[in-house]
Amino acid sequence: MDGVNNLGLFVAAGLLLNLTPGPDVLYIVTHAMRRGARAGMVAALGISAGCFVHIAAAALGVSALMAASNTAFALLKWVGAAYLVYVGVRLLLSKPAALAIDSGAANARPARASGINDIFFQGFWTNVLNPKVALFFLAFVPQFITPGAHSQAMVFLLLGLLFNINALGVNFGWALVSSWLARRLGSLQKSLVWLDRAAGAMFISFGLKLALSDSPST
Repeated sequence: MDGVNNLGLFVAAGLLLNLTPGPDVLYIVTHAMRRGARAGMVAALGISAGCFVHIAAAALGVSALMAASNTAFALLKWVGAAYLVYVGVRLLLSKPAALAIDSGAANARPARASGINDIFFQGFWTNVLNPKVALFFLAFVPQFITPGAHSQAMVFLLLGLLFNINALGVNFGWALVSSWLARRLGSLQKSLVWLDRAAGAMFISFGLKLALSDSPST
């Protein structure tokens, strides 16, 4: 690819980064174990859609502006932190009945369309409202763009698209493995309520960590 340095290293680094557990992986795994592979894959699609927003923003220079502005970073940081805490509280307060999965069937009980939409958009906003994702793309992708390359913004967009496609494959894998594991739990499935509790606590901790993070321009 013209204008790109070490494409193979870029792909390998991206795959390793996406295999590392974080808020996105936790969101996918939680929904896949609770409601099946379809829900987990929809969660992955929502997160991927959120990444596209950050990629476009970074290519257009919006992320650089945010990195240089304490006010812009702080605003998005607090909104994102509040949303992560909100997601965590919802998981902590979820009812055990919502965790039911039919282990005797080939697939988990299908979720309602409205529930699937909620999973998608919650994943989307969880990603979009996290300024750390925007700053990640701003710091990571330019390392693989050839200095002086023609139309660097376009090269950035292409690399971001490649990163996101690779990430989607990894995230689908997380969803499939998590759904398979949930079906293997058999009679222990009712104990999956603790998955929500643990995930809720972790989302709250992610939100608090984000709220306490410093602006990159300080």
